[in-house]
Amino acid sequence: MAVLLIPIALALDAFGVSLSLGFSNKYRFKQLMMFCLSFGFFQFLFSFFGGIFGDLVNSYILAIPKVVGGIVILIVGIMMFKEAFSNNEDEEELEKKLFNNLYITLGISVSIDALVVGFTAYNVYNFKLIFLNTLLVGVVTLLLCVFAVLLSMYLRKVKFIARYADFLGGIMLILFGLKMIFS
Repeated sequence: MAVLLIPIALALDAFGVSLSLGFSNKYRFKQLMMFCLSFGFFQFLFSFFGGIFGDLVNSYILAIPKVVGGIVILIVGIMMFKEAFSNNEDEEELEKKLFNNLYITLGISVSIDALVVGFTAYNVYNFKLIFLNTLLVGVVTLLLCVFAVLLSMYLRKVKFIARYADFLGGIMLILFGLKMIFS
């Protein structure tokens, strides 16, 4: 059970972002699953690289990457909140162009913690243990994100939540962004 605590803790930001994205009416199920895959992949990749290169950069860990990740999530939250007020087609066209990069951008943003944990927790293991532990991080993240999407899609069926889904999702992303910036 203890081996699951780190992956679950790392997955919580991605869970929250997945829940927020699931509340939005603009993403189809396939797109939401791509976000989940992105979150799981980058959680695995970052914790893996952190574990492999942890000894080399352990003394150089800064809070700057976490602040940048928080700012990105904050911006996406503001865009989502703003979209709840408008139906401007020009904004939708711009958003479609940005959308393809959003999988990668949000995936990286929620995975900064995994890099830091890899530096500190996994760098004492051999390659096989690093791989297995970080693979568990990615799989747990993927599963929790899929659960968050399914939960949000279910909750969207509640009329009150459906009416304010973009507001709710935007506010949640803004709060996650602020948490990442100031923690």
